[in-house]
Amino acid sequence: MGKGASGPFRLYINLPANIAINWILLFLKNSSHFCCPPQPMKTPYKMNNSENRELTLFTQFNVSSADTDMNARLRPGALVNFLIQSAIQSADSLGFGFGNLSQERLFWVLSRMKIEIYRPLKWNEDIIVETWPKDVDGLIYLRDFIIRDQSDSVVVRASTAWLAINLESKRPGKVEGIGASILDRLRNKFALETHPEKLPAIHTSATAEKTVTYFDLDLNKHVTSTRYIDWMIDCMPVDYLATHYPSNITLNYMKETRLGDQLIFHFSNDKTDVFDFEGIQKAYSQTAVRGKIEFSTI
Repeated sequence: MGKGASGPFRLYINLPANIAINWILLFLKNSSHFCCPPQPMKTPYKMNNSENRELTLFTQFNVSSADTDMNARLRPGALVNFLIQSAIQSADSLGFGFGNLSQERLFWVLSRMKIEIYRPLKWNEDIIVETWPKDVDGLIYLRDFIIRDQSDSVVVRASTAWLAINLESKRPGKVEGIGASILDRLRNKFALETHPEKLPAIHTSATAEKTVTYFDLDLNKHVTSTRYIDWMIDCMPVDYLATHYPSNITLNYMKETRLGDQLIFHFSNDKTDVFDFEGIQKAYSQTAVRGKIEFSTI
């Protein structure tokens, strides 16, 4: 049953014993060690501990069956959703959430994202997502994340870049008001040492096509950020996905996509287990999203 607006929803289902046993065996079978161990933060940060606590949010999530793929591993799209939901809660608690920004005629848009994954999370695992507003770089607002498992091991690090878009002009703006003063106080605390990179265009004949439908949309009536990564993963062969899982993901969100739009996904594989993606709006020949995904054997 739901835990309320501040937490994730969970659905508990009574399964026949033989099905439950098969799920458990599948979970254990796929729990082999991932090839990329967690990397410690190379440069320690020093700051006011009280300020760090005030600006850092810890949110618990459970990996439900709805969040996993057919191999009981957390879908990359669901992982991105955990990050976004914790970012929304953090911004709301600090006074610069969507409601606060609407008073300035602004709304948050995710622009870029970089994720390092050290092992696949599994069905029914409990995780803690730590997030904080890191810094401001011109019109770009940076936010970092660290995900830990039940043993307190770091399993994911991520850095994101956000834009505050003006409701009328649809151009990036500056956040003013009471919340703006705290957006760069933790600039010396970081999950990843580099900002999410700008990805180049790709040129390839390999394509897949997607049409935007009702459940692809978010509250702004645009394709939700999580859907693009799922579409990219869908371009991969099922046999390959059975033995490989993303260890590095970089995403660039470039243009909004709406109901009924058709996206042509171009993808290439110039390096072993590294795939580049570009989603182009068919009607306008404009790039909506780019991605780079590096897979590791599991």
